[in-house]
Amino acid sequence: MPKVPVGRDRLFRVLGKEYTQEEFEDLCFEYGLELDDVATEEDEVIYKIEVAANRYDLLCFEGLVQSLRIFNGLDQIPKYIVTNIPRESMLKINVKPETALVRPFVVCAVLRDITFDQASYKSFIDLQDMLHQNICRGRTLVAIGTHDLDTIQGPFTYEALPPTEINFVPLKQVKSFRGDELMKFYESDLKLKKFLHIIEKSPVFPVIYDCNRTVLSLPPIINGAHSAISLQTKNVFIECTATDLTKAKIVLNTMVTMFSMYCKKKFEVEPVEVISSDGHSCVYPDLSPYRMEVPLSKITGRIGVSADANQVISLLNRMQLLAEKSVSSGDECSIIVSVPPTRSDVLEACDVAEDFAIAYGFENILAKISSSTQGGGEQSLSQISNLIRLEFAMSGFTEVLTWILCSYKDITFMLNRKDDNSTSVKISNPRSSDFEVARTTLMPGLLKTVRENNHHPKPIKIFEVGDVVLLNEMNDVGARNRHHLAALYCDDHSGFEVIHGLVQRIMEVMDIPCDADSGYCIKASNEAAETEFLPGTKGSIIHKGECVGSFGIVHPEVLGNFKISFPCSYMEVDLQCFFK
Repeated sequence: MPKVPVGRDRLFRVLGKEYTQEEFEDLCFEYGLELDDVATEEDEVIYKIEVAANRYDLLCFEGLVQSLRIFNGLDQIPKYIVTNIPRESMLKINVKPETALVRPFVVCAVLRDITFDQASYKSFIDLQDMLHQNICRGRTLVAIGTHDLDTIQGPFTYEALPPTEINFVPLKQVKSFRGDELMKFYESDLKLKKFLHIIEKSPVFPVIYDCNRTVLSLPPIINGAHSAISLQTKNVFIECTATDLTKAKIVLNTMVTMFSMYCKKKFEVEPVEVISSDGHSCVYPDLSPYRMEVPLSKITGRIGVSADANQVISLLNRMQLLAEKSVSSGDECSIIVSVPPTRSDVLEACDVAEDFAIAYGFENILAKISSSTQGGGEQSLSQISNLIRLEFAMSGFTEVLTWILCSYKDITFMLNRKDDNSTSVKISNPRSSDFEVARTTLMPGLLKTVRENNHHPKPIKIFEVGDVVLLNEMNDVGARNRHHLAALYCDDHSGFEVIHGLVQRIMEVMDIPCDADSGYCIKASNEAAETEFLPGTKGSIIHKGECVGSFGIVHPEVLGNFKISFPCSYMEVDLQCFFK
């Protein structure tokens, strides 16, 4: 989950109330947020607030304050306006056909007569970084460029040229570089080197010019120094280049809606016409609300509460969803919901129900246990596997599928293990060294997945449900399949508590109590035979006296073997042990 740092004193000043830390934690909880940490930086108290991954409007101070003020009834829901100007008077950007080879889409907008102070300027820059880390997927899907419009002149062109034909002074530099020189120059830059892979092997690089052939940006790497914004900037030109047009429109809408509050005409945005290579043109941004009609029963019924239409409307308005009762819905009462451009996370009825539940208060919803969930321990292996898959997905983990065959080194040397030739099934005539044995653990596959996606934003949260193969002389074929569940968490911290929580959730889903006699317990383990975990961090999962799995922090040597530079925590459980 993203964590947004905000200054406490400034936050309370804009909210119009001084809160104790406990009171503010309660307010965050009521709105579906969490005060994750409190720090002090340069004599300023910083609140780090954890927000939902799909709430892009909460990734900056402006969005957080606006949402909380509306939730507290202090402000009305803003009405965002696109300036009504004729097309011939709009700024234009022409897209060349070659951009389809590398980064085909661009959307733009202008914030006119904006006034920055030090705090809002920093927030403007920080929001771009937060969006790049989240919805933009490390700039692979979308890259944001912001420019001082008074230093450049339209119409603009979005082109794709060989790197040797691009020459400009990049941001924070004084020397001019060719496109290929920039790739080498930024190989040692800690921030920018992780984005080079996006275009460095492309025969053409995307580039945006103004009418005087001044380079605005080389997306998704760097903007030009000529159009750099500052505290004195009054008119901001925003361009978002992308491989995903839908994501680009969401990012553009987020940027302009969050900071149009600082414009002279509050919440008003100037459009830009984008003319594609085939002559087709579109005007961005589109800030019109998305309207949907939702039956009242689909809102209250999903949550399991009784509430009339007026109560639902009032609570949805607190969540920035402008709602009214439908006048033509027949016998069943329905709610017309206008979803503002800031709430791209609201797509259908279940999203409306979720916002209603948040405003209603989770603590006010009575817990009800469905009869279909009783006796989880009696369900078939495939049923419980599917149930656990769903639970993991809802916990933010992504399912992966890896080969059941692997190299002999993967299950021994790479995991700091020794093989006594009594466990793994070896292939007598493997087609390659990558398929020498049947896996005895799901761990190598998950670690390889992290290795191949090392440049992706952190945390990386993945899981797998699949078979391992173990030698067994009692079986007629000399081996047996066991159905295992494994999960791995990779971030700049180990995430041990996340993996521990997953273990507890698995047992809860399978209706296995935390009881050493009749259920399960966790015991510290320092087995010398298995050294894939950091000593002192491994926990063994004991079910009715039998070890059915383990979890812990992955040993740094193992991470080094797989060329993973971030700490990881891992768990693996033999699901078949619960179905004897």
